[in-house]
Amino acid sequence: MNSVSSFSSTRPSHAESALLSERIQNLVNALSDGVYERESTIKLCLLAALAGESVFLLGPPGIAKSLIAKRLIKAFDNSSYFEYLMTRFSTPEEVFGPLSIQELKDNGRYVRLTEGYLPTAQVVFLDEIWKAGPAILNTLLTVVNEKTFKNGNEIERVPMRLLVSASNELPDEESGLEALYDRMLVRVYVNRIQNKQNFKSMLTVGTNEEAEVPPGLAITDDEYHRWQDALNTLPLNDEAFEKLYQLKTMLEARAEEQGVDISDTDLYVSDRRWKKAVKLLKASAFFNGRDEVNSLDLLLLQDCLWNSPETHAVVNQVIREFALNHAFDQQYVTETLQVCENDIEALQNSIEDQFAMETSMEVATGLRKKEVYHYDLRKAKIYQVGQTRNLIKLVLLQSNLSVSESEKGDTRWVYVTKDEFERVVKDGAGDVYGYVNQSTTMCRLRVELDAANCLVVKDIANRSVLVTLVTENGIDETLYAEWKEKAESIQNTLQEVETRLLRVRSSFHSALPHIFVSPALPIQIEESLQNTLHKLEQVGKQVDKSATRILNLDRFFE
Repeated sequence: MNSVSSFSSTRPSHAESALLSERIQNLVNALSDGVYERESTIKLCLLAALAGESVFLLGPPGIAKSLIAKRLIKAFDNSSYFEYLMTRFSTPEEVFGPLSIQELKDNGRYVRLTEGYLPTAQVVFLDEIWKAGPAILNTLLTVVNEKTFKNGNEIERVPMRLLVSASNELPDEESGLEALYDRMLVRVYVNRIQNKQNFKSMLTVGTNEEAEVPPGLAITDDEYHRWQDALNTLPLNDEAFEKLYQLKTMLEARAEEQGVDISDTDLYVSDRRWKKAVKLLKASAFFNGRDEVNSLDLLLLQDCLWNSPETHAVVNQVIREFALNHAFDQQYVTETLQVCENDIEALQNSIEDQFAMETSMEVATGLRKKEVYHYDLRKAKIYQVGQTRNLIKLVLLQSNLSVSESEKGDTRWVYVTKDEFERVVKDGAGDVYGYVNQSTTMCRLRVELDAANCLVVKDIANRSVLVTLVTENGIDETLYAEWKEKAESIQNTLQEVETRLLRVRSSFHSALPHIFVSPALPIQIEESLQNTLHKLEQVGKQVDKSATRILNLDRFFE
């Protein structure tokens, strides 16, 4: 017997959980062997059985719906199987067992002989279920609800682990079958074989109805009941609940888009159904070796929340949107990054508006009219670099690629002679010589006016960089404190969103590989997380560069 079959307590240890997950995966592989394009359906049916829920298979005749149920019987050790094709002439005796003539004769009691019929089976397959009459369906509703069967005056426990029902149609509206249909938690549309090679293999090789399950994989009665107890103790944590509620809200929003209440549409999901769905999610987590529900488990709800072919498509769309934008906070992170970008840009604009050196212009008359520009330099703070005196300091207000070929990285300030700068300002453009940052070597700088007549210095990429003049008054400390606080807040927000993204990304990877979720959507989730991370890195560099410049602005004005 596999070592995972005996737990030391209700909740398995980490090592036991890992062994259990491996065992369930091996069991899925054994049950799916040689069944073409039905692996995902078998996975869902097994999960439903492990969660104690029922399955409804919708699809045309002749597509191996009964084969799926027969494969599932092999999942349980020493289990019994009952299969029946419903017709409108079916009687309760054919499903629940004939009346005991002897008991009726001796004791006058109506007691059914249930051995070999549905009340004693662990796996049940009912084909064309909606064709059954009320007497069968009403009794079946009690069996599904309570896992009990009233036999005469006795209430018998029904050992049914899995009910697989099937039909090529949905129950008619107002047929009275809504209650039973609602109990079928997992609903799968089973299509014909699509892949050409699989179709050829099905024709030439065929499919063995009996699955070969290696020793130690089949689930014993004792294991099944202990696992059920463990599922009941597994909590729905707050984070998983918030994601589930977000998904519920997204579904309801689709109904609101049509201007109707969701309870009046096929998108309506009963509270009972949501509760049953949570148990399925817990089972998914448990048999994947985890002790809490992960957002990846919620993707299974695409096979639980639809009621009709039309809502099947809508639910799939909503689940896809949820998976790629919300399941792992992708949209939240993206929107927060956009806010950080906007906030740092607004802060940068405030600084530029405060400090930009806007010139005044007049037209000088004479032989030729000429535009002359002015900027008041009387309050400029005077500096000396080496032997060069009468220098003024210009702080660059924007990130740049340096204004000198000999300097690497951002230029923070430049020193230029006051007289030369006045001449260039007067002309509206020109070259001046000055010192860059801490360098004591002079270089040539290009000064121009931008479209708003504000003074700019060209960097080595010929991009205009706004400058401001350092005056004797320096920088307003109160105003600078506000800017600094905003810049630090933006950086903190960016750090928080980075931490959050790394955490949810780790949570996503910790849930892989997932036994019950087909890999196509997780692959796309990984891509969406990679794109979000790339966006974070881009915005992070941009924000950090701008924020660092703002946080050091007081030093630039020294």
